[in-house]
Amino acid sequence: MPAEIAVILLLTTAVIASLTTWQVMSRRDRRLVAAARVTRPVAAADQRVAMIINPIKSQADSARTILGAACEIAGWEPPLIFETTVESPGHRQAQQALEAGADVVLAAGGDGTVREVARALAHAPAAMGLIPLGTGNLLARNLGLPLNDLAGSVQAALHGSERRIDMGRLVLENARTGDRSTSNFLVMGGIGLDAEVIAATRDELKRRVGWLAYSEAGVRLLPGPRRRMRIQLDDEPAQVRKVRSVLFANTGRLPAGIDFIPSAAVDDGMLDIVVLSPRTVLGWAAVAGKIVTRNRRDLPLIEYRRARKVTVSTEDPTITQLDGDLTGAATSVSVTVDPHCLRVRAADPQPPGGAGSTSAASPARSRLRRRPRAGSFR
Repeated sequence: MPAEIAVILLLTTAVIASLTTWQVMSRRDRRLVAAARVTRPVAAADQRVAMIINPIKSQADSARTILGAACEIAGWEPPLIFETTVESPGHRQAQQALEAGADVVLAAGGDGTVREVARALAHAPAAMGLIPLGTGNLLARNLGLPLNDLAGSVQAALHGSERRIDMGRLVLENARTGDRSTSNFLVMGGIGLDAEVIAATRDELKRRVGWLAYSEAGVRLLPGPRRRMRIQLDDEPAQVRKVRSVLFANTGRLPAGIDFIPSAAVDDGMLDIVVLSPRTVLGWAAVAGKIVTRNRRDLPLIEYRRARKVTVSTEDPTITQLDGDLTGAATSVSVTVDPHCLRVRAADPQPPGGAGSTSAASPARSRLRRRPRAGSFR
């Protein structure tokens, strides 16, 4: 076995082992915590509650029951329940909830449901609550919300502290087909290898092991050619690079406790851009080592930038993803940030200076970390 394959397998095995241990050791404790939790009414006035729920999720019925009981304990009207469908994954239902006068709209499902509900609630007076029922539950993880604890999630959504967060908005264009579409994301999107991994992930494996299924697909696709991409940040001159993937993030915490982009904050009015350019498995092992160990030394194979706008163009249509969902092939992706546009209920206020804390965006923060030359990738 070549040395580089041994290194990447070792890293993958370590992540799998840590996740599996956490699942086995804490499953019983999580059930006990959920069973013992009591949803308490608040002293504030009545609020109208709505839930947008993906009915095919295994815990959908339990989520309905717990929410109904919580509203009854609080002395509120029964919650409005809207189910998503394949044709209508949450945006229209969230609009209906707003029209019905909802003060808080709970997104109960995976990251796709959360994204669609958030799209409707941006700049609206209602707050969004999160009931994570999916595989990744990326926004819930980044906000520190309880996972695998429905009662805790409902408690946070109904009685938690509110905060305003940013949302990423983008335009996808395909010069070959003439297609053009707009969308949004809350955690992270990308063009290139990251989307290819999602497309190659086996559904059956994903159902059995959840997030770990992406690791299996990633190992299969790591070796491969780089693509020529044109990258422009804000009003800087565009740079043409050979890369495997370009990521644009609102925040950067992933499953297994991996802080992929330590500088990213969900409410700083900035995008964090990551350019990945390894060519070999050994290169990917070096990138994985830097991320897992949080090594602050520069590594040319992974570069970090900050901006309020990024445009990535390719000659050939290249697959894209948003918050873990495939969004089609594009030859141009234009991404901007919509600052503080969404009110979200979180379990507890973030501590000052924490990963999700608000910080003032300054011109210096739009440059590469550790002060590289302005206006140029290496």
